[in-house]
Amino acid sequence: MPYIAIEGPCISDIDKKRELVRDMTRAAAHCYGLPEETIIVIIHETQPENVGVGGTLIKDRR
Repeated sequence: MPYIAIEGPCISDIDKKRELVRDMTRAAAHCYGLPEETIIVIIHETQPENVGVGGTLIKDRR
């Protein structure tokens, strides 16, 4: 069972999350030659105040 972990900023639109999970599932199933039912997709949403780049929080760079 392939496991796909997506890490990134929050996606507030639930339909966009559904689209992301569907598209990632289809792509992985195609590449692995497996049924879509065997693909696991986990979305890890990260708040800008929890990520630093170059010593600065992303939230402070905006």
